[in-house]
Amino acid sequence: MLPLALTATGVRAQMLTLGTGRLDTLSDGHLVLPRDFVLGDLPEAEAGPILTGLGITGDTVMPPCNLTLWRDGARKVLFDAGSGAGFMPSAGKLAEALDGVGVGAEEITHVIFTHAHPDHLWGVLDEFDDPVFANASYMIGQAEWDYWTDPATVDSIGAARAAFAVGAARRLAEIEDRMEFIKAGQEVLPGIMAHDSPGHTPGHMAFEIRQGGDAVMVVGDAIGNGHLALARPDWPAGADQDPDTGIATRTRLLDMLASEGMAMVGFHLPEGGLGRVERADGAYRFVAEV
Repeated sequence: MLPLALTATGVRAQMLTLGTGRLDTLSDGHLVLPRDFVLGDLPEAEAGPILTGLGITGDTVMPPCNLTLWRDGARKVLFDAGSGAGFMPSAGKLAEALDGVGVGAEEITHVIFTHAHPDHLWGVLDEFDDPVFANASYMIGQAEWDYWTDPATVDSIGAARAAFAVGAARRLAEIEDRMEFIKAGQEVLPGIMAHDSPGHTPGHMAFEIRQGGDAVMVVGDAIGNGHLALARPDWPAGADQDPDTGIATRTRLLDMLASEGMAMVGFHLPEGGLGRVERADGAYRFVAEV
């Protein structure tokens, strides 16, 4: 493990070696969201004190966006593609982060999607709608693809997220000819295993990178933040499309990660997103790797 480093975006990033490979977390900047996006339908009287105790105050939250780059031999694998220029001005910083680790977008061989929300997908196209990763192949879960490419999704997802559906369908169509559909339990590339982790979206996937006895789990948004998701994993998350399924996925992942001591990368977790889950006070806490 190497120390945390300050990236060109001014956000902490992390790196570890795993067998013959190297994993870097790359900052795509951060989002700016209303507080109730995190709270959802939770009563402020219950959730507020927990958030305050963890330093979350005010009317907005600013979750970091941590992409994962895995390099092993000739493969340069990016997990998710970031926001690009079209989602929020505070995000879309992946190009600078890649430059900071000496990798050009044209060198990426594979992009593997945890899910197709804007901050994970929209960065596949540039401002001219050309593919950013010109030489990459793409992978996504079949259920996730089916959901976002279904014309009925824009009407069923709700008005607040209708733009998510329109944007996802347009971008997925642009890369369809280089897309491979994957399923849980599949070794999608040597040493990378797909795991079902639905709830945040219908076909959300996590990915276990393993080299011998060492492993790290790229969890995407299945563990969506470093506060309520760990302190009260049994509470519904406002960002999850299916909150009940999200609770079941989150509690299962947290129990496994804590029991096995496996490292993880969370897309919206603090300090670069790389760390471990520990049991604490009847729930969990995230401990960043340093």
